[in-house]
Amino acid sequence: MASSSSGPYRPRKVMTSFENLVVLANYQEALLDARKMVWRDRGEPAVELSTLSECAEHAARGGLRAGTLGFTLRSGFNVFVLLFRIWKMPRHFRFSLIRHALLGRDSFRFAAMLGSFAALYKLIFNALPILLPHHSSTTSSPTESAYDESELPVTMAPTASERRRGRLSFRAQAHEIWLRKQTRRWYAVVAGAVAGGVGILFEKRSRRVAIAQQLFVRGLQGSYNALSTKHNIKIPHGDVLVFALCCGQIMYGFLLRPDTIPPSYSAWIQNASKVPLKGVRVNRSLVRDGVFDFADLESLIGAPSTTSANRTELAARLRTAQASAEFGPRYGPCAAIHPWLDSCTAVPLDRFVSVFRWMFPIYGALHLVPAVLFKRQKFWEQPWRVLARAGWGTTRSSAFLGVFVIIYQTYFCAKHNLHAALSSPRAPLRLRKEWIDVLISKPSFWLGGLLSGFSLFVEEKRRRGELAMYVLPKGLESAWRMARGRGLVFHTGETGEALLCAIGMGMVMSTYQNDPQHLSGLVRRILYQFVGPN
Repeated sequence: MASSSSGPYRPRKVMTSFENLVVLANYQEALLDARKMVWRDRGEPAVELSTLSECAEHAARGGLRAGTLGFTLRSGFNVFVLLFRIWKMPRHFRFSLIRHALLGRDSFRFAAMLGSFAALYKLIFNALPILLPHHSSTTSSPTESAYDESELPVTMAPTASERRRGRLSFRAQAHEIWLRKQTRRWYAVVAGAVAGGVGILFEKRSRRVAIAQQLFVRGLQGSYNALSTKHNIKIPHGDVLVFALCCGQIMYGFLLRPDTIPPSYSAWIQNASKVPLKGVRVNRSLVRDGVFDFADLESLIGAPSTTSANRTELAARLRTAQASAEFGPRYGPCAAIHPWLDSCTAVPLDRFVSVFRWMFPIYGALHLVPAVLFKRQKFWEQPWRVLARAGWGTTRSSAFLGVFVIIYQTYFCAKHNLHAALSSPRAPLRLRKEWIDVLISKPSFWLGGLLSGFSLFVEEKRRRGELAMYVLPKGLESAWRMARGRGLVFHTGETGEALLCAIGMGMVMSTYQNDPQHLSGLVRRILYQFVGPN
């Protein structure tokens, strides 16, 4: 009886269970759609657009998504960095600091820059094929034929171009072929140039130069990779060589021509070097003019951290300069560069520890945040492995900068001590004064930066190219300003940043849409998240 009485209610229970499954499926689908609005999965197909209204709607969606993602990234990075120093702040300031990190004007500017860029690029890039249709059946470019699998040579060993193509998935390679049949290369150039030139105007003027420089060198990087693949050009450790050459120019500008590098970057180098600012100024004045400011030396003498031996040496040099206008050798004395240590041999370890501790939280954010955001699935599956890898990367990066500082510091003290030894009347080796003065010449400071640049070998190999691309615009800017001061190049005016960004993004987006394998993996992943296939 019990079993028969419950029979009529089974269909109702089945229907209820089915409805719950439908609701759950709809809920999961809604969550998946919401997730795709913020994060783009790999292998997303290109969107087929046939009208201008569809292009406008697609651009608006893409701009909103890119702006949201940019706001999240900037706010998250600000909060992560703030966590390392918020405990040192007064308690009543902490809430305002967190609020500024989350909802500060910088986050909105960053979001507006990325959102406007994505919207304009998508609109122009997808509208041009509609306004100016391209029929690939009549023309065929060498680049297109190189990607047609039916025309690829049959060889046992892959060519350099094929190995570079191997970085892309089969779906991405299929998308390349589809793209070349629908668009022309200059579509991406125009769209990238317009979107890049307009988007950068939302950022602060003080940051536009740095952003435009980075985008420009990324465009150069893609162009060089394409050229080197086409002509089989290989330079061993080219990334380290570029980094070292740029560091030579940057360190020369920092020590002798600070007007050629941005003030914020000069201040960062000053903090990283752990050298007293007055010591740098004394060295600069002596090298360039043969004199120094008495107030700078008096400040170093009166500093509490200055040792008694260094204080005595600096005081003697100050008295000589005041009495007879004899300022001594034309370089900053070691007592002014490291006044808290008497011995030059004790400086490297002290500098390494100071720089390592200073950079560890900063590099920690740069290693951990991308690992969590761009590899979320791997982070959830193997969190300790991701954290360990980020920790090891942070250690190597911090050690790299520490080694950079101690190389230059050791070189600085060694060449000046050697100059003093060879200039002494009791020197065992007698050389001409012109030869000895090469050790304290202006180019010698450039050489120190070059040697310090080889510290990049401490860094992980896959990050060396990224760091080379970071310092390249700084070195080019310093060289450009020095050349402009001599009348060798022209002035760009107030539109220089937007123009440079437009040129850079034109090159970058042309490479991204047509030959993405020539861009670095980091740049490809970033562009894919903010721009997508089209």
